[in-house]
Amino acid sequence: MIRQFFKEYGIWYLTYAILTISFFLTFMLFHLPIAYFKVSFSVNITILIFITIWQYYKFKRKQLILQQFIYVKELNDFHLPSEQAFKAIICQQKETHASELLKLQTQMENIQNLIKMWSHQMKVPLSALSLMAQTDQLDPKEVEQQLNRLQNYLDTLLNYLKFSQNKDDFRFEKLSVKNIATSIIKKYRIPCLLNHLSVEVTGDWELKSDKKWVTFALTQIIDNAIKYSKDNGKIIIRISQASIEISDDGIGILEEDLPRIFEEGFTGFNGHEHQKATGLGLYMTKQVLDSLNLDITIHSQIDQGTQVFITPKKR
Repeated sequence: MIRQFFKEYGIWYLTYAILTISFFLTFMLFHLPIAYFKVSFSVNITILIFITIWQYYKFKRKQLILQQFIYVKELNDFHLPSEQAFKAIICQQKETHASELLKLQTQMENIQNLIKMWSHQMKVPLSALSLMAQTDQLDPKEVEQQLNRLQNYLDTLLNYLKFSQNKDDFRFEKLSVKNIATSIIKKYRIPCLLNHLSVEVTGDWELKSDKKWVTFALTQIIDNAIKYSKDNGKIIIRISQASIEISDDGIGILEEDLPRIFEEGFTGFNGHEHQKATGLGLYMTKQVLDSLNLDITIHSQIDQGTQVFITPKKR
């Protein structure tokens, strides 16, 4: 630590040495009594030694505090302008670190809650498959429906984790929204047949966007429309240039739930009542569409159905 001390304050000792030599040369050039110089030098070097001991003690104490401090209040003895500046930087760094740590802890808690909720949702189709197997009543259409649910829950979880870690994973290309919607309907043909749902797709929109994430967003909306539709219901998908409308005549959404439907983990009355919601679908749909520069709005009334609108963001 002595080397560090002289590294920090070495310039002052060098300055003192140069001044001492200058005074000595002055005495020699003007033939002044060297005894006076010796007395002055002795006094000055004695004072310098005491100052050096004091400054070294303060330097060593400051170094130990900086190496071992935990709380910012331990830096209250730092009063020099440069020390105050470093203290401000340290405070800012600790606040940033604490904020990042809190964010990470919150994210970990959210993931843990998500896994618990996701596990609970997976139990429903698994229990249905297990019951069918035990009673030897394996209806192929019902089995396919439960497998589709399992696949959808798994895709939602994997896409959530992927999107939360890398939100700019996009590959833009020209898409036919009608083709995407039609392929999703084909995927859900079994639930539609079992619930006697009719689906109508009209119009088209040549959209330049990311196919994977547009498909994901539309899948979540259509999946909700199917899940919450009544028997013999109807789902209409109207597509036009710069607009997608997906409407159903299902059970609808409570008015007090509408402002919160895009919140992470929010399931609302329907999710609790029917045990079909994970609280991720609409949250992720909103996040994805925002990243794709698209807006989503939802209008709904109880027992009259729900309308979902997707449009480009207004500039």
